[in-house]
Amino acid sequence: MNDEIDRLLEELKFKGMAGVIDQQVALAENGSPVQDIICNLLREELSYRQERSLINRIRNAKMPWDWTLNSFPFEQQPGVNKNQIMTLAGLDFLQRGENIIFHGKTGVGKSGLAVGILRQALISGSRGRFYDVQRLLDDLYASLADRSTTKLLKSLCRYDILLLDELGYLTLNNEQMNAFFKLMKERYEAGKSTIITTNLEPDEWYHLLKPKDMVDALLDRLYHRCVVIKVDGPSLRGGLPE
Repeated sequence: MNDEIDRLLEELKFKGMAGVIDQQVALAENGSPVQDIICNLLREELSYRQERSLINRIRNAKMPWDWTLNSFPFEQQPGVNKNQIMTLAGLDFLQRGENIIFHGKTGVGKSGLAVGILRQALISGSRGRFYDVQRLLDDLYASLADRSTTKLLKSLCRYDILLLDELGYLTLNNEQMNAFFKLMKERYEAGKSTIITTNLEPDEWYHLLKPKDMVDALLDRLYHRCVVIKVDGPSLRGGLPE
């Protein structure tokens, strides 16, 4: 019978239960109520699946660093309001479909804060994705060649939160700009939150993106529901934990 139970658990992929089945059978043999045994088994299975789901969300988010808000050196960056950041970590902005823009000089900790908030969202059950902006634009451009742009945009719009890191002085062609505009438009209309880190002030976006009327529309959507955080402080290069 034990072999049959093990086989069924394996076939059903009840790995959480499989890990504690012997212990729970021993408890049953010692007189523990059947309801308690069933509840314990179901609890273990749920815990296992939640843990695996989190691992998958973090892996699929493709964050290049293991930074968290707990590891961010707030004491070294007076240009950041820690209370504001921890309030954002409560994730109410996701429910409101708000965006977050971190802007400031290179090295002041924008990416560390953004990744920390993204990780908190993943831990809380949201689906998210990190993208270096240049890599995103390259992927969008490549999708034009095999006509998979629509599929890629749908995939990116399904994420509850999308982190676009290092929007700066990039080399863009018209196709890349059009695809980027469309992505931001569709995420706005779907009420999905986007985090952007950039060293550009809003009026400097016009030097990067064209034409002006499309940039106007992009900024209007982006800033309509938006928390803007200007990080004005010393460089933390070498100060962020690995």
